[in-house]
Amino acid sequence: MERKTVLVIDDDDSLRRVTEFTLHEAGYRVVTAADGEEGLRIFNLETPAVVITDIQMPGLSGYEVLKRIKESRPETLVLVITAFGTVEKAVEAMKLGAYDYLAKPFGRDELCLVVEKAFSFRGLKDENTRLREELDQKADFSHLVGMSDGMQKVFSVVRRVAGTEATVLITGESGTGKELIARAIHTGSERKAGPFVAVNCAAIPRELLESELFGHVKGAFTGAIKDRKGKFELAEGGTLFLDEVGELPLELQPKLLRALQEREIEPVGGAPRKVDVRLVAATNLDIDAAMEEGTFREDLYYRLAVIPVDLPSLRARQGDIPLLVKHFLKKHGGGLEVGISDEALGCLEAYGWPGNVRELENVVERMIILRHGNRIEKEDLPPKITRRASAPENRVLNLPEDGYSLEDLEKEAVREALSRNGWNQTRAAAFLRIPRHTLIYRMEKYRISKE
Repeated sequence: MERKTVLVIDDDDSLRRVTEFTLHEAGYRVVTAADGEEGLRIFNLETPAVVITDIQMPGLSGYEVLKRIKESRPETLVLVITAFGTVEKAVEAMKLGAYDYLAKPFGRDELCLVVEKAFSFRGLKDENTRLREELDQKADFSHLVGMSDGMQKVFSVVRRVAGTEATVLITGESGTGKELIARAIHTGSERKAGPFVAVNCAAIPRELLESELFGHVKGAFTGAIKDRKGKFELAEGGTLFLDEVGELPLELQPKLLRALQEREIEPVGGAPRKVDVRLVAATNLDIDAAMEEGTFREDLYYRLAVIPVDLPSLRARQGDIPLLVKHFLKKHGGGLEVGISDEALGCLEAYGWPGNVRELENVVERMIILRHGNRIEKEDLPPKITRRASAPENRVLNLPEDGYSLEDLEKEAVREALSRNGWNQTRAAAFLRIPRHTLIYRMEKYRISKE
């Protein structure tokens, strides 16, 4: 193991030799200089982590040596030696950036202890720098905001999985930021220099989706006038993000499974081709229910969900709303300092946000555009938000005076719970505090389905 290097600068030959001997015996590699000029020359050659310098020296003083070292290599730790009774000089040196001081006369144990502390501190700084650099190279959370426990857990998983090749399945309601998480995984991976290709499986007609994903060759079908690469090939060397993968038609699921298992795709009308792509998928559907119903293959699910990441709804992390509002005010403020009143912020915190973070961002952007000054007030909020905030406390319902059907009330509650939870039956059942099979029974009874 390479020994740690200490540079000792002192014009006192006797003290310099004793210091060198003591530190050498303690296991350090020691280089010495008899004055400031020689000390700086050796410092530039050896670049030691720790420097010990006397303050009072002919020629360059210890203050000047300290100043020049800190200018060239600020991470270097400098210990200054002062004469007995001149502690004020040590204080002045500390203000200039010295790490610690030794007052003459000092003992061997004191010398070794101070140097050991300096190297321990340097080690902690180096480790902190390494971790920060490592984090910078990993997931980019610059567009993700959240201090809640739920989001911190998500960030922790993303940091750990980003540098791997594992397939990730992100679940959560619509508008929770699933694509942002996918991008953070990509930018934190070894593939960050490669492309990030996003596909919304629900937005592409079923008859075109196979060609969109896997490509086609000329003449494969009417209108195929030339070869066309699919999203898998366009994402070569990078990350393919399949949003709303739960909407993938059952007949295409085996082809996706093969692409995952064999890293091989088959363009429409063409021969199989190898691909080098990392897959990240997302859905707001209840995949468990889809597997029970036979509309989503179990083997594909387990291939996709090697690492599952469940994003909490905004309702589940309302404490993050002030942070998100501040973030969006800055993002959409056009460089202006736009503020918000406590009353307006309170209304935003009280609202249920069925559209989650996406809805909140849209509302903040609209408020910035329609505001009357540089401060957003309650009057600038959409009526649906202020109505919710001004509703009587501890009241769930506002029934009409002439009465209301209990059956209609139950039907409305089921539909509202499903809507708020992105039509995820498991979460809607939990929201209503009933078993999932009871919710399904009510949906069938009232013929409730996602339109």
